[in-house]
Amino acid sequence: QVQLVESGGGLLQAGGSLRLSCAATGTIVSINAMGWYRQALGNERELVATITSGGSTNFADSVKGRFTISRDNAKNTVYLQMNSLKPEDTAVYYCNAVIKTPWLTAPNAYWGQGTQVTVSS
Repeated sequence: QVQLVESGGGLLQAGGSLRLSCAATGTIVSINAMGWYRQALGNERELVATITSGGSTNFADSVKGRFTISRDNAKNTVYLQMNSLKPEDTAVYYCNAVIKTPWLTAPNAYWGQGTQVTVSS
């Protein structure tokens, strides 16, 4: 059974920084893309950033230049470094990973439980 365990959310003031972590645990053959999504109250879930197994990254326009994404393949962990945070970054942040397990012929997408990030003005 695969789980994504997130940590690092919290409450902080605008302009501050925060780092989110997400570790994939369980019986894993390989991990393809990993990423972060967020959902603000009353809004749909939206992409924040993704990173491929080779290290290629993609960011939402709203976070470009402020957020960075990285991964440690040896630890099956993805990180989201968030700088210059704004009140509009307030949301529940969800980790996502496309993971190949021994029991399925194709990789499957998994989601973390979500971690709250609240930025006050």
